[in-house]
Amino acid sequence: MAARRALKAVLVDLSGTLHIEDAAVPGSQEALKRLRNASVVVRFVTNTTKESKRDLLERLKKLDFDITEDEIFTSLTAARNLVEQKQVRPMLLVDDRALPDFQGIPVNDPNAVVIGLAPDHFNYQVLNQAFRLLLDGAPLIAIHKARYYKRKDGLALGPGPFVVGLEYATDTKATVVGKPEGTFFLEALRGVGCVPEEAVMIGDDCRDDVGGAQNVGMLGILVKTGKYRAADEDKINPPPYLTCESFPQAVDHILQNLV
Repeated sequence: MAARRALKAVLVDLSGTLHIEDAAVPGSQEALKRLRNASVVVRFVTNTTKESKRDLLERLKKLDFDITEDEIFTSLTAARNLVEQKQVRPMLLVDDRALPDFQGIPVNDPNAVVIGLAPDHFNYQVLNQAFRLLLDGAPLIAIHKARYYKRKDGLALGPGPFVVGLEYATDTKATVVGKPEGTFFLEALRGVGCVPEEAVMIGDDCRDDVGGAQNVGMLGILVKTGKYRAADEDKINPPPYLTCESFPQAVDHILQNLV
């Protein structure tokens, strides 16, 4: 691993780290203000596919988070970029609220499958349509492969199990664009002009947030909110740089030890 450099950027997960659906993690708004007062750039990286970036921003504003749209880097954006690069017409297996982020993308006579979190569309008929497209050679693009996520009523299945089911049934491999893919983190850092050794990632998903970030050379801080479960920190090697109770404690550590 390359030598650490002075900290320039902090990447922050959203769902499970700053908020859980329509409830903020206690103290997170004030902690974010304290982090912004340090000499670091803050960016927000998310795998959410349940809503468009615009809707996500509105949710965050209602929770009194001071965040602008250009500070958010989403896996939906990365998926759209890949679709445009490949010049394909996707079957969009995403929540209807996420469709605005694909506005202008042709979807008639699809020759690719893009899959995110789409609970209302994960039925046999729709998945079988995707299955047949893949058998005919269509590429499979997974916005991410998270196993599960946290809702206010408890843990819920993520898109990962459905992606893996389609991979298994068609003997193919998805191109994954969101966390924990290294290209996702590197693209987010490129936007702020720093290298991984100058950045920290804070998130509630040990594999996708922390593991993915550390695999490209960042420091990873795991918070025990959102989807965190006991002993999650033992599921990756190397283990997280730090495991703490919540985002405010992660900010305390950064301000006291890294800047």
